[in-house]
Amino acid sequence: MLVVDDDRAILSLIGSVAVAEGFDVATAVDGTDAIQQLSGRPTDLVLVDLRMPGVTGLEVLRTIRDVDPRVRVVLMSGHATIDSAVTAVKLGATDYLTKPFDLQRLRQLLAAVRTETDERRALMKIDADAARHIEFCGMIGRSQVMQDVFDLVRRLAPHARTALVCGETGTGKELIVRALHMLGPRSSKRLVTVNCSALVETLSESELFGHVRGAFTGAAEAKTGLFETADGATLFLDEIGELPLPVQAKLLRVIENGEVQRVGSTEVRTVDVRIAAATNRDLRAEVAAGQFRSDLYYRLNIAEIVLPPLRDRREDIPYLTAVFVRQCAERFGKALSGLTPGAERLLVNAPWEGNVRQLRNVLERACMLASGEFITEVDLARLLSPAPAAAPAASVRPDVPAPLVEIEREHIVKTLEQVRGNKAVAARLLGISRRAFYRQLERHGLHRRVPLAARAAANARARQVPAPDAPPKDDALTAPAAPAASTRRAS
Repeated sequence: MLVVDDDRAILSLIGSVAVAEGFDVATAVDGTDAIQQLSGRPTDLVLVDLRMPGVTGLEVLRTIRDVDPRVRVVLMSGHATIDSAVTAVKLGATDYLTKPFDLQRLRQLLAAVRTETDERRALMKIDADAARHIEFCGMIGRSQVMQDVFDLVRRLAPHARTALVCGETGTGKELIVRALHMLGPRSSKRLVTVNCSALVETLSESELFGHVRGAFTGAAEAKTGLFETADGATLFLDEIGELPLPVQAKLLRVIENGEVQRVGSTEVRTVDVRIAAATNRDLRAEVAAGQFRSDLYYRLNIAEIVLPPLRDRREDIPYLTAVFVRQCAERFGKALSGLTPGAERLLVNAPWEGNVRQLRNVLERACMLASGEFITEVDLARLLSPAPAAAPAASVRPDVPAPLVEIEREHIVKTLEQVRGNKAVAARLLGISRRAFYRQLERHGLHRRVPLAARAAANARARQVPAPDAPPKDDALTAPAAPAASTRRAS
């Protein structure tokens, strides 16, 4: 508690009452000293005199509201008026005391502040304890949608030999796979994990299935693939949507027959592998676009688990928050009890595009920066502020060259328009593989199946020239166009 008054007798009187009520008391004789002290130590309550030389009580109140809205502020005055009381309340003051003090009212005010703080601390402890009881294999979820997911995992784990886990980035797909492994019959065996998006396209087949010596340039020794490594255990294929189509075909054979053939070998080896795959892509849309094999998709989704985004299970945020804050407090050696009500509301209402992973990272940074017992909305606001939007194209001066990434995107769009949306032909015209071309589409935000006419019209508007004619209503994005061959010869 901080008491601010230019009358030292008042400071002594309030200090003695507050100490008896269990407060640690600091004092300041003017507004400037008070603001300096507030910036250097956590404070729950400030009692400040309205009229002081220099910085007034209202100016201190405004500063506190800007710096730390969590702090409760009580204004004191020997010249109280209705106007000054209304102004104080509008600025966010908790209460208004008149001089000379009613000591009984002062004690009641201090007791109320202490009770509220203790209740908040107890509530955070209850949330943390409740989170321990609703924890499932390292995951927290009290919402009905997550309880349904946990129940599905319990029922599938003992029996499913293949499983597909879908969900946005950061929803906890790997934790679900680990739960399937832990609750399954092979929990005593290894869980072999491979990130398919990190595999080099030309070597992905070798990584998964192995190769014999001399199978290709650089294959000086025979190599055991990951399927053979996971024989008798569980293999986790993370981001399976990134696998090239030829490797998908070979993967399907392993799943169906348990047969592995190393690159460059005619020998067929039999493996007994339980497969769990995960992806943040919509594989149904990928199948429709010809980027993922339909037979592999239907073979994997015999046991499909779809994880909801955090914005669809906001009631879990207080429990996740309690656990993450407790973990960070232990790791950083800080006496953190939790969040203020305003900070918790800020978390519950945030969009969470990065889901649980983003929530954990935000709270970890907030715990590093927090100076008091509770994380405030001020601590979180700067961490949750959106990234600055890119400047519109119209604001770029005509004499300044466009950034390389914009030129590259425009060239890809023009190529797609030229071949009427056929991605395979566009990749050949650009001299890159289809897989590399798909990555370029994702990089430039062109991977969604937007109608070509709408995309061309949008680019035409950006260039302020008439849009080209719309293509036929059949799916020009997947069907090869008639002029493609001639276009290739012309190039």
